[in-house]
Amino acid sequence: MSGPERITLAMTGASGAQYGLRLLDCLVQEEREVHFLISKAAQLVMATETDVTLPSKPQAMQAFLSEYTGAAPGQIRVYGKEDWMAPPASGSSAPGAMVVVPCSTGTLSAIASGACNNLIERAADVTLKERRQLILVPREAPYSSIHLENMLKLSNLGAVIVPASPGFYHQPQTIDDLIDFVVARILNLLDIPQDMLPRWGEHHQVSGDD
Repeated sequence: MSGPERITLAMTGASGAQYGLRLLDCLVQEEREVHFLISKAAQLVMATETDVTLPSKPQAMQAFLSEYTGAAPGQIRVYGKEDWMAPPASGSSAPGAMVVVPCSTGTLSAIASGACNNLIERAADVTLKERRQLILVPREAPYSSIHLENMLKLSNLGAVIVPASPGFYHQPQTIDDLIDFVVARILNLLDIPQDMLPRWGEHHQVSGDD
């Protein structure tokens, strides 16, 4: 199995809940263990942008997401925002990688400053201090100098910034194609197999003279 077996997936209150839900589904299909964290703002955005309304309690949310994705028992683990005993809160047991998608600019700022006011921020802080893979997917327009400075600081600390900016060279036909573009890039960074988007050059056919 390539890529990390255990991943922390966090969703915060920026637009783009579809990216997080799609990534969760892909991780489940690739048989990864997912530690799922979500802010209240993200739950509101999800209810606004999709037809998915999550239960408020972690245990009920875990059961809902397991059924929604077809996950195996225990494959998805949901933790509350102040569950400091959760594995993502400690470097001794935190998953090998973390993705925040979508990542609000408020969460971006908190991670950059090491705030650790909730489990999402703490998990990201642990990922950075342990030198593990942290992928942040911000969705804002335009970016202010504050946002850009925070992204530069986090990039210098080892985080990977993946703006939710889908490309068009694969000639998308639906909104799902645009969502898959961003999710495929995240999976590529995690070194997890995906067949949603060919890597650059894989579909290229040479024609004409040498």
